[in-house]
Amino acid sequence: MLDSVFQLWLPILVSAIAVFFASSVIHMVLPIHKSDYRGVPNEAAFLEALRAAKVPSGEFMFPICSSMKDMSNPEYLEKLKRGPVGSILIRPSGDFSMGKSLGQWFVFCVVIGFFVAYIASIGTPRGAASGDVFRITGAIAILGHAFGNVTNSIWKGVSWTITAKFVFDGVVYALVTAACFAWLWPAAA
Repeated sequence: MLDSVFQLWLPILVSAIAVFFASSVIHMVLPIHKSDYRGVPNEAAFLEALRAAKVPSGEFMFPICSSMKDMSNPEYLEKLKRGPVGSILIRPSGDFSMGKSLGQWFVFCVVIGFFVAYIASIGTPRGAASGDVFRITGAIAILGHAFGNVTNSIWKGVSWTITAKFVFDGVVYALVTAACFAWLWPAAA
């Protein structure tokens, strides 16, 4: 058995770097995410309406009701019927920092790698067969990288097509993670 999850620092770090590069290829080279977002009609008027309403940064639903009881209120039901119905995410105004987001993404990849290592180290001994290491770490990594996106379609109305693309990405990241762990798993003592 492994004495500590920290004995797996190398596959944790290498898998985070490999996933970071795989995600860069998927998002910058392959065209699969080019159609994920659309612009709003009459963007200038839309943005001016948001400015006039002084909408702060945050995530908003519309229409909104204050309780489950209010969901049967005829006024609320009419708002739903009239539309539009949706959610919107407003970021703080100013420059978007790609560097900050990429840094956070890398840290997230390290955190997933850490939990993959932690869970795998509980029942996977030193010197385990590469196929066994690949299978267990891949299954764990899929949970971390792929399935968190499903809730966006369930609760926020994100297109299932877009969610399927992000699940696909997550499966690729999980396979990359599993390959790194299988390659770098500690040998028998």
